[in-house]
Amino acid sequence: DEPLLRGIFEIGKRSCDVVLSARRLRWSPILPESPTGDSSMVLQVQEEIIEMKDVFSVKLKRRRFAGQRKGGTLLGITIFKCLSKEENKLTDCAIHLNNLSEDHCQSWFRHLKEILNGFQNRPKSLKVFVNPSSHKREATHVYFEQVAPLFKLADIKTDVTVTECEGHALSVLKECELQAFDGVVCVGGDGSVSEVAHGLLLRAQIDAGKDTDYVSKPVRAPVPLGVIPAGTTNVLAHTLYGIKHAVTATLHIVMGHIQAVDVCTFSTPSKLLRFGFSAMFGFGARTLALAEKHRWMPSSQRKDFAFIKTLADLKPEECELSFLPLQIPQEDSHEKDRITLLYLGSKDQWQKIQGHFLNVSIMAIPCLCSMAPRGLAPNTRLNNGSMALIVVQNTSRTEFIKHLKRYTGVKNQFSFPFVETYTVQEVKVQPRLKSGLDAKENTYLNAATAEGNYPWNIDGDLMKEASEVHVRVHPQLIDLYGVNTDDLESSQATCNCI
Repeated sequence: DEPLLRGIFEIGKRSCDVVLSARRLRWSPILPESPTGDSSMVLQVQEEIIEMKDVFSVKLKRRRFAGQRKGGTLLGITIFKCLSKEENKLTDCAIHLNNLSEDHCQSWFRHLKEILNGFQNRPKSLKVFVNPSSHKREATHVYFEQVAPLFKLADIKTDVTVTECEGHALSVLKECELQAFDGVVCVGGDGSVSEVAHGLLLRAQIDAGKDTDYVSKPVRAPVPLGVIPAGTTNVLAHTLYGIKHAVTATLHIVMGHIQAVDVCTFSTPSKLLRFGFSAMFGFGARTLALAEKHRWMPSSQRKDFAFIKTLADLKPEECELSFLPLQIPQEDSHEKDRITLLYLGSKDQWQKIQGHFLNVSIMAIPCLCSMAPRGLAPNTRLNNGSMALIVVQNTSRTEFIKHLKRYTGVKNQFSFPFVETYTVQEVKVQPRLKSGLDAKENTYLNAATAEGNYPWNIDGDLMKEASEVHVRVHPQLIDLYGVNTDDLESSQATCNCI
């Protein structure tokens, strides 16, 4: 950590001895000697240090007159730092190094910029998608008021597309020159993020010359994906950052914090349906399907209405679940402590469950949100190559409500006799076609079940597809800007749900 530069700046109205190295910037006030020569009279002042890895921008500070865009009186250098606060929040702060010497400041400015340019993963050009319809139509405001100024401060060039309809981002991603960007950013809710992630991965398969009708071994996404929360639940943002906070998400992108994340493929026997992170079949999908029919309602109202209405008309789905349990190497003791191997010696042997189920969840990530602070699937991780299969068998409405309420608290939501959990690599869901549906149920399902199409909730997006859906997990298929929530306060509490 050899010093690169040493000089005098005024910081906080005090003259300071400032030393710059490749790793850190440190300074301490210059104190005058005691007039009597008594060294005991000299106050001991603590040296202050900034780690350069926490710095995301440096600017020359000038005084300009109104309307003046260039030039101006040089005042010094301003350093912008990423600062960690409580509850996993990040914020930015500025440190002003004042010095009126042009040559002195230019030399320091060049060295500081060289250090910042040496950090890998920090994006210099981003493709941005903004969904103006997300939640309370706040995404555009969030981006231009909170996100864009930080990107500009960090000298990140952006190409912004404000999406006009569902599928717009997907069509743009298929055609745009992705190699011109260091990353892609989505400002919106879970559905918007899922569409962009799907588009990125689909584009990767196309560029690799793979058949996109059936993808058994997909290639990784070419660039990282950044998630700026502007939706209602923001499951992916909560899982990545531990909080819904646009500035925190932006600073993770600016700082180039990269986290590899597992992704699922959802397929029928003949074609790839989409890429995604989590899915629900049964109650979670029926609720979303009903909410989508009432798009004329405000977002929060239609979701509350759909939840209560689906709960009132609670019905199980008859289906067969086939799954391949996760195989854990015997020598991996840490993994064995965290995940129980369900079927020792059953290598590559599919297991089957058949019956009436109120809800089936298949999740490759923990799925944290404000309503489930420990996660919908707290025993899975972002990148451990497994999925949580959570099966809620048919039970009374009262017992089902007790199970749902547990997600908001600290008690184990899976400690009910009608709830089963498995750690798996693959799942096949084969619904059983019903005969003799009554008129009310036909109306409720919009005749979808009678046609052989069942609703699925994939990352907050409604998908209606044919009878059988095959779900596979693919380890670390995409890089997301963020951190591993294993290290965040909000995901420290886990329950023994196997």
